[in-house]
Amino acid sequence: MILLDSSVLIELFRKKDKQNTLFYSLTENGGKFFISSVTYYEIGIGNRNQHFEYWERLNEYLEVIPFDKKCAVAAVEIYLKLLKSNKMIDLADILIGATALANNIPIATLNRKHFNRIQGLQILE
Repeated sequence: MILLDSSVLIELFRKKDKQNTLFYSLTENGGKFFISSVTYYEIGIGNRNQHFEYWERLNEYLEVIPFDKKCAVAAVEIYLKLLKSNKMIDLADILIGATALANNIPIATLNRKHFNRIQGLQILE
């Protein structure tokens, strides 16, 4: 089980050589892929017409995890810790990280700078 951050999907859309992406390397090990409802939203609003069909096909293989109360509780904790340590990150990254923590799923991301600030989050190499 792997939660994919938006950055992994954006890289997949942008690179012509799909085999040279983090997503492709993750698929070599098999497993099930998830995205948070926040990632679904981010990709949905940023998706260009040229990627629409590709996104629709890819979604057949991804399970969307809703942002529920346990995610919200985790997000509040993350936010307060980051605020206290003066290491704030984007709200969307807090919500995506909270989804991973609340569901005990490791996250794959190209944005390690932000996600490394979330204590207890398992980030895949």
